[in-house]
Amino acid sequence: MLKLSKIFTAGMLCLLMTTIAYSNDLDAFVGQKGILKIAGGTAHIPVMKAAAELIMTSNPDIRITIAGGGTGVGIKQVGEGLVEIGNAGRKATDEEIATYNLSMVKWAIDGVGAVVNPKNSVTALTASQLQDIFAGKIVNWKEVGGEDREINIYDRDSASGTREVFWKKALNSGDVAKKANVVVSNGAMKTAIAGDPYSIGYVSVGHIDATVSPVALDGVVPNLENTKSGSYGVARGLYSLTKGEPAGLAQSFLDFLLSPTGQQIAKDKGFVGVK
Repeated sequence: MLKLSKIFTAGMLCLLMTTIAYSNDLDAFVGQKGILKIAGGTAHIPVMKAAAELIMTSNPDIRITIAGGGTGVGIKQVGEGLVEIGNAGRKATDEEIATYNLSMVKWAIDGVGAVVNPKNSVTALTASQLQDIFAGKIVNWKEVGGEDREINIYDRDSASGTREVFWKKALNSGDVAKKANVVVSNGAMKTAIAGDPYSIGYVSVGHIDATVSPVALDGVVPNLENTKSGSYGVARGLYSLTKGEPAGLAQSFLDFLLSPTGQQIAKDKGFVGVK
């Protein structure tokens, strides 16, 4: 009975400390009100939603809206003043920064890994094999140890930050077959791969779950641990941008992402925190 009491006490103490940490990190939103619009990279969305929920629960006078669209959309919309925060899966270019007067905050690191349907027996490829598959040079799974079935390639559109890092670091900036099916988000990619037994695509490591199987690249599995250690090198920063220096709700939100609570949310969603 005494042992159970100690466990209960330890659990309550942990809960109390977590509650205090949340409360302290949310103090910046006390007395604020208004609408904060966020759009852009889809990899960011799980963290954005979790942070927004905590903030809006603590202060009902604040409303936060979150939309996807990809990195290109995030940069364009924040630059044109359509949203207060634009999310990007890459650094904004010097031209974009100059054109839109952008400020940029990096709050997490994300790995991007190739994925296949869970029914696929192929769960490891060399970099050369992966590049040849996406280029359309390897067209049948039997060529890499799988079934005698045609490979269905899934890709992202050119505005995607997830695509950019995968194309540069996993595909070595090589060709992508014109027959590739294009999807609009990490979520859409997972749905496509989960529904096609002979598919291959790629998603942010934070989005990998039981609906898809990660593909080891040169023997290294794309997961949180390997991304954090640096042994899995197909990775990029997650950025949030504002037009000019951030202020008001946007500043408070970005500060929250970098707070202990915000960084824990990022880690809980499968990313590597920057602090």
